[in-house]
Amino acid sequence: MNIEQQIKAVVRDVNDFPKPGIVFKDITPILRDPKLCDAIAEAYVQRLNGIKIDEVAAIESRGFLFGMMIAHKLLVPFVPIRKKGKLPCKTVQQSYNLEYGEAIIEVHEDGIEAGKNVLIHDDLLATGGTVEAAAKLVEKLGANVAAISFLVELDFLKGRDKLLHHSEHIISLANYQ
Repeated sequence: MNIEQQIKAVVRDVNDFPKPGIVFKDITPILRDPKLCDAIAEAYVQRLNGIKIDEVAAIESRGFLFGMMIAHKLLVPFVPIRKKGKLPCKTVQQSYNLEYGEAIIEVHEDGIEAGKNVLIHDDLLATGGTVEAAAKLVEKLGANVAAISFLVELDFLKGRDKLLHHSEHIISLANYQ
């Protein structure tokens, strides 16, 4: 089985979560298989071959799971991007729209070095709003969005379209039509 087949064999669908009509892709069963987790991190490294990555910035909270593993395998710093109010030092913020309202994410102002090539990682690409906000944060700090990676991409929501002007390197290990 290739890595996409292995992921899809373990990810479970949870109907009507977090609200009626949504089919939630639950990645937590993957975490029970350390060999699969290692294979996933290695698959990212292979797909990033030839792309210069100086830092990995991952989005709270499920993005941290593999973002840290990728940073470790690449031997580069890990940068947490968190919801507003969760980081203790001075931050840079970016707001983005949700279905009903607005949210804000932030990063420490010294968390990403200007001029560096950053991989942004999150667990799932749906509509792309959160990751687009993360890309804007990276760019506000003078860094380059070298690549964006996801464990799962819901192709039918077309979130990738929002991200292509930030990076041409968008990696998803498991795609759902």
